[in-house]
Amino acid sequence: MSGDRESEEPDGVWGPVLEIACDESGSDGENLTGGNTDVFAHGSVSLSVASAAATVREIRDRIRSPAEEYKANHLLREKHRAVLEWLLAPAGPIHGRARVHLVEKSYVVVERAAGLLLDGPAEAPALYRAGHDTFGEEGRRSFLEAANRLLRVRDNGDPVEAFYGTVEALRRAHPGTEAARLLGRLAATRARAVAYRAEFLAGPPLIPVLNPLLPAIVRTAALWSGDGRAVRLVHDRQNMLTPDRIAWIEEAAHRSGVALAGVRLVVARDDARVQVADFLAGIARKIASDELNGRGDPALTALLRPYVDPDSVWGDARSRALLAAPPAG
Repeated sequence: MSGDRESEEPDGVWGPVLEIACDESGSDGENLTGGNTDVFAHGSVSLSVASAAATVREIRDRIRSPAEEYKANHLLREKHRAVLEWLLAPAGPIHGRARVHLVEKSYVVVERAAGLLLDGPAEAPALYRAGHDTFGEEGRRSFLEAANRLLRVRDNGDPVEAFYGTVEALRRAHPGTEAARLLGRLAATRARAVAYRAEFLAGPPLIPVLNPLLPAIVRTAALWSGDGRAVRLVHDRQNMLTPDRIAWIEEAAHRSGVALAGVRLVVARDDARVQVADFLAGIARKIASDELNGRGDPALTALLRPYVDPDSVWGDARSRALLAAPPAG
Protein backbone atom coordinates (compact mmCIF):
# COMPACT_ATOMS: atom_id res chain seq x y z
CA MET A 1 0.00 0.00 0.00
CA SER A 2 1.64 3.23 -1.09
CA GLY A 3 0.78 6.82 -0.25
CA ASP A 4 1.55 10.11 -1.93
CA ARG A 5 5.20 11.08 -1.85
CA GLU A 6 4.16 14.39 -0.34
CA SER A 7 2.87 12.60 2.75
CA GLU A 8 6.37 11.33 3.62
CA GLU A 9 8.89 13.55 5.32
CA PRO A 10 12.29 13.14 6.99
CA ASP A 11 12.56 13.24 10.75
CA GLY A 12 15.73 13.70 12.73
CA VAL A 13 14.98 10.81 15.08
CA TRP A 14 12.82 8.46 13.08
CA GLY A 15 14.10 8.80 9.53
CA PRO A 16 11.37 8.74 6.88
CA VAL A 17 8.00 9.45 8.47
CA LEU A 18 4.67 8.78 6.76
CA GLU A 19 1.91 11.11 7.92
CA ILE A 20 -1.45 9.37 8.22
CA ALA A 21 -4.72 11.25 8.76
CA CYS A 22 -7.41 9.63 10.93
CA ASP A 23 -10.95 10.03 12.16
CA GLU A 24 -13.60 7.84 13.76
CA SER A 25 -17.28 7.12 13.44
CA GLY A 26 -19.65 5.53 15.92
CA SER A 27 -17.99 6.61 19.14
CA ASP A 28 -20.32 6.57 22.14
CA GLY A 29 -17.58 6.49 24.74
CA GLU A 30 -18.10 3.60 27.15
CA ASN A 31 -21.76 3.18 26.23
CA LEU A 32 -21.35 0.25 23.84
CA THR A 33 -24.83 -1.24 24.20
CA GLY A 34 -27.21 1.72 24.49
CA GLY A 35 -25.78 4.17 21.98
CA ASN A 36 -26.81 5.03 18.46
CA THR A 37 -24.49 2.60 16.68
CA ASP A 38 -23.42 -1.03 17.01
CA VAL A 39 -20.13 -0.67 15.10
CA PHE A 40 -17.16 1.60 15.76
CA ALA A 41 -14.92 2.53 12.81
CA HIS A 42 -11.51 4.17 12.74
CA GLY A 43 -10.56 5.35 9.26
CA SER A 44 -7.11 6.39 8.07
CA VAL A 45 -5.69 7.68 4.81
CA SER A 46 -2.24 8.19 3.32
CA LEU A 47 -2.88 11.18 1.07
CA SER A 48 -1.15 14.47 0.48
CA VAL A 49 -3.06 17.58 1.45
CA ALA A 50 -3.42 18.44 -2.23
CA SER A 51 -4.80 15.00 -3.18
CA ALA A 52 -7.23 15.00 -0.28
CA ALA A 53 -8.43 18.51 -1.11
CA ALA A 54 -8.98 17.46 -4.72
CA THR A 55 -11.01 14.45 -3.54
CA VAL A 56 -13.19 16.62 -1.29
CA ARG A 57 -13.73 19.11 -4.14
CA GLU A 58 -14.70 16.31 -6.51
CA ILE A 59 -17.21 14.95 -3.99
CA ARG A 60 -18.71 18.41 -3.55
CA ASP A 61 -18.90 18.94 -7.31
CA ARG A 62 -20.65 15.59 -7.79
CA ILE A 63 -23.11 15.91 -4.89
CA ARG A 64 -23.73 19.66 -5.06
CA SER A 65 -25.20 20.00 -1.58
CA PRO A 66 -25.22 23.49 -0.05
CA ALA A 67 -23.95 22.05 3.27
CA GLU A 68 -20.89 23.87 4.57
CA GLU A 69 -19.29 20.66 5.83
CA TYR A 70 -19.80 17.32 4.10
CA LYS A 71 -20.12 14.12 6.11
CA ALA A 72 -20.40 10.43 5.26
CA ASN A 73 -24.21 10.69 5.33
CA HIS A 74 -24.09 12.76 2.16
CA LEU A 75 -22.40 9.90 0.34
CA LEU A 76 -24.66 7.24 1.86
CA ARG A 77 -27.85 8.70 0.42
CA GLU A 78 -29.23 6.51 -2.32
CA LYS A 79 -29.34 9.39 -4.80
CA HIS A 80 -25.56 9.73 -4.40
CA ARG A 81 -24.81 6.02 -4.76
CA ALA A 82 -22.65 6.62 -7.84
CA VAL A 83 -20.43 9.03 -5.89
CA LEU A 84 -20.00 6.48 -3.09
CA GLU A 85 -19.06 3.76 -5.55
CA TRP A 86 -16.61 6.09 -7.28
CA LEU A 87 -14.89 6.89 -3.97
CA LEU A 88 -14.41 3.23 -3.00
CA ALA A 89 -13.77 1.76 -6.44
CA PRO A 90 -10.37 0.30 -7.42
CA ALA A 91 -9.87 3.23 -9.78
CA GLY A 92 -11.03 5.73 -7.17
CA PRO A 93 -8.95 8.34 -5.33
CA ILE A 94 -8.35 6.43 -2.07
CA HIS A 95 -7.89 2.84 -3.23
CA GLY A 96 -4.60 1.49 -1.85
CA ARG A 97 -4.23 4.61 0.29
CA ALA A 98 -6.81 4.04 3.01
CA ARG A 99 -7.65 1.53 5.74
CA VAL A 100 -10.40 1.17 8.32
CA HIS A 101 -10.37 -0.69 11.62
CA LEU A 102 -13.84 -1.94 12.58
CA VAL A 103 -15.09 -2.95 16.02
CA GLU A 104 -18.33 -4.75 16.88
CA LYS A 105 -19.25 -3.04 20.11
CA SER A 106 -21.27 -5.83 21.70
CA TYR A 107 -18.39 -8.25 21.26
CA VAL A 108 -16.02 -5.82 22.99
CA VAL A 109 -18.33 -5.82 26.03
CA VAL A 110 -18.28 -9.63 26.17
CA GLU A 111 -14.54 -9.80 25.56
CA ARG A 112 -13.73 -7.27 28.27
CA ALA A 113 -16.06 -8.95 30.77
CA ALA A 114 -14.45 -12.33 30.11
CA GLY A 115 -11.00 -10.78 30.36
CA LEU A 116 -11.75 -9.23 33.74
CA LEU A 117 -13.72 -12.04 35.34
CA LEU A 118 -12.54 -15.28 33.69
CA ASP A 119 -8.74 -14.95 33.63
CA GLY A 120 -8.61 -13.71 30.05
CA PRO A 121 -10.78 -13.43 26.95
CA ALA A 122 -10.52 -17.09 25.84
CA GLU A 123 -14.17 -17.77 26.77
CA ALA A 124 -15.44 -14.64 25.02
CA PRO A 125 -16.36 -16.30 21.69
CA ALA A 126 -18.37 -19.02 23.45
CA LEU A 127 -20.05 -16.48 25.71
CA TYR A 128 -20.88 -14.31 22.71
CA ARG A 129 -22.36 -17.30 20.83
CA ALA A 130 -24.41 -18.21 23.90
CA GLY A 131 -25.99 -14.78 23.74
CA HIS A 132 -27.07 -15.33 20.15
CA ASP A 133 -27.93 -19.04 20.30
CA THR A 134 -29.36 -19.52 23.79
CA PHE A 135 -30.38 -16.34 25.58
CA GLY A 136 -32.82 -15.01 23.00
CA GLU A 137 -32.82 -11.38 21.97
CA GLU A 138 -34.21 -10.08 25.26
CA GLY A 139 -31.82 -12.15 27.36
CA ARG A 140 -28.87 -11.24 25.18
CA ARG A 141 -29.70 -7.56 25.49
CA SER A 142 -30.07 -7.84 29.27
CA PHE A 143 -26.69 -9.54 29.61
CA LEU A 144 -24.90 -7.00 27.41
CA GLU A 145 -26.43 -4.02 29.21
CA ALA A 146 -25.59 -5.46 32.64
CA ALA A 147 -22.01 -6.22 31.59
CA ASN A 148 -21.65 -2.74 30.09
CA ARG A 149 -22.84 -1.17 33.36
CA LEU A 150 -20.42 -3.28 35.37
CA LEU A 151 -17.40 -2.31 33.27
CA ARG A 152 -17.99 1.37 32.60
CA VAL A 153 -16.47 3.94 34.91
CA ARG A 154 -19.61 5.86 35.87
CA ASP A 155 -22.82 4.21 37.04
CA ASN A 156 -25.23 5.69 39.58
CA GLY A 157 -26.81 2.42 40.67
CA ASP A 158 -25.39 -0.92 41.85
CA PRO A 159 -23.87 -2.44 38.70
CA VAL A 160 -22.40 -5.42 40.55
CA GLU A 161 -25.77 -6.52 41.89
CA ALA A 162 -27.44 -5.87 38.54
CA PHE A 163 -24.86 -7.94 36.65
CA TYR A 164 -24.94 -10.97 38.94
CA GLY A 165 -28.71 -10.84 39.19
CA THR A 166 -28.86 -11.00 35.39
CA VAL A 167 -26.33 -13.85 35.29
CA GLU A 168 -28.32 -15.88 37.81
CA ALA A 169 -31.65 -15.27 36.04
CA LEU A 170 -30.20 -16.41 32.70
CA ARG A 171 -28.60 -19.46 34.30
CA ARG A 172 -31.92 -20.54 35.80
CA ALA A 173 -33.67 -19.95 32.48
CA HIS A 174 -31.30 -22.20 30.50
CA PRO A 175 -30.29 -25.16 32.70
CA GLY A 176 -28.08 -27.88 31.28
CA THR A 177 -26.72 -25.77 28.41
CA GLU A 178 -23.19 -24.72 27.59
CA ALA A 179 -24.38 -21.19 28.29
CA ALA A 180 -25.39 -22.23 31.82
CA ARG A 181 -21.87 -23.60 32.40
CA LEU A 182 -20.32 -20.31 31.40
CA LEU A 183 -22.81 -18.37 33.49
CA GLY A 184 -21.98 -20.59 36.45
CA ARG A 185 -18.33 -19.62 36.12
CA LEU A 186 -19.30 -15.95 35.97
CA ALA A 187 -21.52 -16.32 39.04
CA ALA A 188 -18.46 -17.28 41.08
CA THR A 189 -16.53 -14.09 40.25
CA ARG A 190 -18.39 -11.51 42.30
CA ALA A 191 -15.32 -10.72 44.43
CA ARG A 192 -13.38 -9.70 41.32
CA ALA A 193 -16.18 -7.43 40.18
CA VAL A 194 -16.40 -5.79 43.60
CA ALA A 195 -12.63 -5.19 43.60
CA TYR A 196 -12.82 -3.74 40.07
CA ARG A 197 -15.56 -1.29 41.04
CA ALA A 198 -13.72 -0.34 44.23
CA GLU A 199 -10.76 0.87 42.17
CA PHE A 200 -12.90 3.71 40.83
CA LEU A 201 -13.13 5.23 44.32
CA ALA A 202 -9.55 6.44 43.86
CA GLY A 203 -10.50 8.15 40.61
CA PRO A 204 -11.34 7.15 37.04
CA PRO A 205 -8.67 5.19 35.18
CA LEU A 206 -6.61 6.91 32.51
CA ILE A 207 -7.63 4.29 29.94
CA PRO A 208 -11.30 3.22 30.23
CA VAL A 209 -11.73 -0.51 29.68
CA LEU A 210 -14.57 -0.12 27.20
CA ASN A 211 -13.61 2.86 25.06
CA PRO A 212 -12.56 1.51 21.62
CA LEU A 213 -10.86 4.68 20.34
CA LEU A 214 -7.47 4.42 22.05
CA PRO A 215 -6.61 0.83 21.05
CA ALA A 216 -7.94 1.58 17.55
CA ILE A 217 -5.42 4.42 17.19
CA VAL A 218 -2.58 2.10 18.23
CA ARG A 219 -3.79 -0.47 15.71
CA THR A 220 -3.97 2.17 12.97
CA ALA A 221 -0.34 3.12 13.59
CA ALA A 222 0.59 -0.56 13.31
CA LEU A 223 -1.27 -0.88 9.99
CA TRP A 224 0.86 1.80 8.35
CA SER A 225 4.29 1.38 9.93
CA GLY A 226 6.94 -1.14 8.94
CA ASP A 227 9.77 -1.63 6.43
CA GLY A 228 11.87 0.83 8.40
CA ARG A 229 9.23 3.54 8.09
CA ALA A 230 7.71 5.41 11.00
CA VAL A 231 4.28 7.02 11.02
CA ARG A 232 2.89 10.20 12.49
CA LEU A 233 -0.86 10.33 13.01
CA VAL A 234 -2.90 13.46 12.35
CA HIS A 235 -6.20 12.99 14.18
CA ASP A 236 -9.41 14.93 14.54
CA ARG A 237 -9.65 16.57 17.95
CA GLN A 238 -11.43 14.46 20.57
CA ASN A 239 -12.09 15.12 24.25
CA MET A 240 -10.77 11.62 24.93
CA LEU A 241 -7.37 12.48 23.43
CA THR A 242 -5.79 14.29 26.35
CA PRO A 243 -2.00 14.71 26.53
CA ASP A 244 -1.74 11.84 29.05
CA ARG A 245 -3.71 9.50 26.80
CA ILE A 246 -1.69 10.48 23.74
CA ALA A 247 1.41 9.62 25.76
CA TRP A 248 -0.18 6.23 26.56
CA ILE A 249 -0.91 5.64 22.85
CA GLU A 250 2.68 6.39 21.92
CA GLU A 251 4.05 4.16 24.69
CA ALA A 252 1.65 1.31 23.82
CA ALA A 253 2.69 1.53 20.16
CA HIS A 254 6.39 1.47 21.03
CA ARG A 255 5.91 -1.55 23.34
CA SER A 256 4.32 -3.35 20.39
CA GLY A 257 7.24 -2.51 18.12
CA VAL A 258 5.31 0.13 16.19
CA ALA A 259 7.37 3.12 15.04
CA LEU A 260 4.94 5.89 15.97
CA ALA A 261 6.60 9.29 15.68
CA GLY A 262 3.71 11.11 17.37
CA VAL A 263 0.05 12.07 17.32
CA ARG A 264 -1.03 15.56 16.25
CA LEU A 265 -4.58 16.85 16.76
CA VAL A 266 -6.30 19.08 14.23
CA VAL A 267 -9.77 20.44 13.53
CA ALA A 268 -11.25 18.18 10.85
CA ARG A 269 -12.62 20.99 8.70
CA ASP A 270 -9.11 22.47 8.49
CA ASP A 271 -7.47 19.34 7.07
CA ALA A 272 -8.90 17.73 3.95
CA ARG A 273 -7.07 14.47 4.74
CA VAL A 274 -8.97 14.11 8.00
CA GLN A 275 -12.22 14.87 6.16
CA VAL A 276 -11.55 11.99 3.77
CA ALA A 277 -10.74 9.70 6.73
CA ASP A 278 -14.05 10.79 8.26
CA PHE A 279 -15.89 9.89 5.04
CA LEU A 280 -14.31 6.42 5.04
CA ALA A 281 -15.02 5.78 8.72
CA GLY A 282 -18.68 6.77 8.44
CA ILE A 283 -19.22 4.83 5.24
CA ALA A 284 -17.51 1.73 6.60
CA ARG A 285 -19.45 1.85 9.86
CA LYS A 286 -22.79 1.91 8.02
CA ILE A 287 -21.87 -0.84 5.54
CA ALA A 288 -20.50 -3.05 8.32
CA SER A 289 -23.52 -2.47 10.56
CA ASP A 290 -25.86 -3.42 7.72
CA GLU A 291 -23.84 -6.58 7.13
CA LEU A 292 -23.86 -7.44 10.82
CA ASN A 293 -27.64 -7.10 10.96
CA GLY A 294 -28.41 -9.18 7.90
CA ARG A 295 -29.28 -6.33 5.56
CA GLY A 296 -25.94 -5.96 3.81
CA ASP A 297 -25.54 -4.65 0.29
CA PRO A 298 -23.26 -7.15 -1.52
CA ALA A 299 -21.92 -4.56 -3.96
CA LEU A 300 -20.98 -2.06 -1.27
CA THR A 301 -19.55 -4.77 0.98
CA ALA A 302 -17.34 -5.92 -1.88
CA LEU A 303 -16.14 -2.36 -2.49
CA LEU A 304 -15.36 -1.86 1.20
CA ARG A 305 -13.58 -5.18 1.71
CA PRO A 306 -10.09 -4.13 0.46
CA TYR A 307 -10.00 -1.31 3.02
CA VAL A 308 -10.89 -3.38 6.11
CA ASP A 309 -8.20 -4.15 8.67
CA PRO A 310 -7.91 -7.96 8.93
CA ASP A 311 -7.58 -7.55 12.71
CA SER A 312 -10.91 -5.81 13.03
CA VAL A 313 -12.88 -7.00 16.08
CA TRP A 314 -15.88 -9.20 15.30
CA GLY A 315 -17.86 -11.71 17.31
CA ASP A 316 -19.98 -12.72 14.34
CA ALA A 317 -18.11 -15.21 12.13
CA ARG A 318 -20.25 -14.53 9.08
CA SER A 319 -19.58 -10.80 9.18
CA ARG A 320 -15.89 -11.41 9.83
CA ALA A 321 -15.66 -13.60 6.74
CA LEU A 322 -17.68 -11.28 4.52
CA LEU A 323 -15.81 -8.16 5.56
CA ALA A 324 -12.30 -9.59 5.72
CA ALA A 325 -9.88 -7.93 3.33
CA PRO A 326 -8.30 -10.32 0.80
CA PRO A 327 -4.69 -11.37 1.47
CA ALA A 328 -2.08 -8.96 0.18
CA GLY A 329 -0.65 -9.90 -3.20
